[in-house]
Amino acid sequence: MKITKPKNWEIKDRVYVLNNEAAPVALVISSKHSRRKPMLWFDEETGVQRELRYATNQNSPIVDEQRGQATLGHIVFRNGQLNVPKENQALQLMLSLYHPKRNITYSEFEPQVIADNQVDWIELEIEALNLAQSLDIDAAEAILRVEQGSKVSKMSSKEIKRDLLVYARNNPQAFIELAEDDNVQLRNIGVKAVEANIIKLADNNRVFKWASNGRKLFTVPFEEQPYSALAAWFKTDEGVEVFNAIEKKLN
Repeated sequence: MKITKPKNWEIKDRVYVLNNEAAPVALVISSKHSRRKPMLWFDEETGVQRELRYATNQNSPIVDEQRGQATLGHIVFRNGQLNVPKENQALQLMLSLYHPKRNITYSEFEPQVIADNQVDWIELEIEALNLAQSLDIDAAEAILRVEQGSKVSKMSSKEIKRDLLVYARNNPQAFIELAEDDNVQLRNIGVKAVEANIIKLADNNRVFKWASNGRKLFTVPFEEQPYSALAAWFKTDEGVEVFNAIEKKLN
């Protein structure tokens, strides 16, 4: 009798773990198809929905591949884990390939995949830390301001560098994206200009003005974040002139 399984299926002991960290002492998941809890697998080769059932005396979890009387088995995770030896191919196939709760309630524990993900994360972390180390203090302040707001203005350069490295280590992907976003630096200039009373943001967060004479500079588009909108405006022909003037005043 043909047993449905991939050509590269490996005969080995397998471990399955619950995805919820707060795992109960024992959790039973469905082991057979019923009207209340459907357990069907769609066979793309035949275009047919095939009924699933875990039977301890069968070699396949697919009902139409089982022969004779079936001895039904329970699928029980204890302390968040289920160890299935290589001799129990029916249960392994059920859990690894066909069960509807696969990668939802539980996942197969794969050390190689976990190791690969850990290596990718460590390499990303190293890249972020190296980038953080190379940034000048103005760029560091701009990135950190996105996370910590105006409190950055009261921090020393050492404190900024320390917090930047911590942020890069803990959130490497987000840090790299911010470091590569030129609008972050422009946004920081806008914030510093307001803090230095060079320009003002109206109470309604809709209009930027020169602080010295109250002349309107820019109206924030509806529903946009004021400083992000200002950063984008700094790139326009009119905004570039204002940006250059602000930089001179800040320096």
